Parts: sequence; structure tokens; C-alpha cells
Amino acid sequence: MHEAKEQIRKELLEKLNNQDRKEAEGKSRVIKEKLFSCLEFKKAKFVMLYASTDKEVNTEEMIDEALRAGKRVALPLSASSERIVPKEITNRLTDLEKGTYGIYEPRKCQKDVQPENLDLIIVPGVAFDKKNRRLGRGKGYYDRFLKKLPKDRLSIGLAFDFQIVESLPKNSHDIPVSKIITN
Repeated sequence: MHEAKEQIRKELLEKLNNQDRKEAEGKSRVIKEKLFSCLEFKKAKFVMLYASTDKEVNTEEMIDEALRAGKRVALPLSASSERIVPKEITNRLTDLEKGTYGIYEPRKCQKDVQPENLDLIIVPGVAFDKKNRRLGRGKGYYDRFLKKLPKDRLSIGLAFDFQIVESLPKNSHDIPVSKIITN
């Protein structure tokens, strides 16, 4: 099973790396519009987003627009014990710094957020399948985080169309998202 996941991860990371930049930006805007028009997002007062890498669905505008709309926004800080600590931000440009794996994260001085206070969690992934299962980068950060959330807490995965596959291998610790939004 590990080998199957690694093969899918390798293939899709290659597709992400080779995707045309302008095309990716256009798809990211479509995904942002779909996210912002979905009822779950509209109703959420406190949203956890993530700072995208340059190959993922771009979340910069999503973060900025959510803040402008008056939503409280948290982003994950990758703690040394391979866990996510949500931290509230009020400004993407001043509240983030390059962190673990070269990904922007909230500064350590930003306010910790209890996961149960989040209304909606927006999740990255390398691949998703038709049953909302997610394949991340292989460290298990999001699976461990999502497992701790109250059962009624919603999570939405963001992905480009080619990141959706028919089926992903499933381990007992894999946690599916509630919904996937793609272009």
C-alpha cells in the first residue's frame, strides 16, 4: 500500500510541477470563486486555510479576501512533534514567515487557536479520490489534525482537476475530507 501511495504521489507531484503557471492561476481563481460561494464557507466565521506552495491551488487571494470579509482566519504552524498548531492571523503579509519545508506559516507569536473553535478547515492535498479520501505529502500532519476535530466539523480539500483520481489506497489512519472543490 505504501508503494502504491508513493507512486500516485510521485505522478501527481510531477503533474503539479509541470503545470503551466498562467493556467494554474486561472484554475485557482475558479476554485476560490467556488469556495467563496459555497454555503459552508459563507456560514463559517472562523476558517483555517493554508499557505500554498507555488505549485498548489493558490490560497493567497483566499486568505486576503476572507480577512477583508470579516472572517477570522487561522493557518497551520507545523510543530516539531509532527503536528499542526492553528494560529490566528490578521494580515497575510505581516503575520507569516517561511517555516518548515520552506512553506509560509504563522509567526510563533501569533495566537494559538483551539481546533474546536474552527468552523471550517481548508485542506491541501497531492491527490483526492471520489470518496473524498486525501493523499498528502506523506507526513500525516493533516490526518492527525483532522482526527482530533469534533465529528461535525467540516473540511474541504482544494485541488486542480487532474488531482482527482478514481480511488486512493486507504490506511486506517487516513481521514477523508467532507468535500472537495476543484476547477
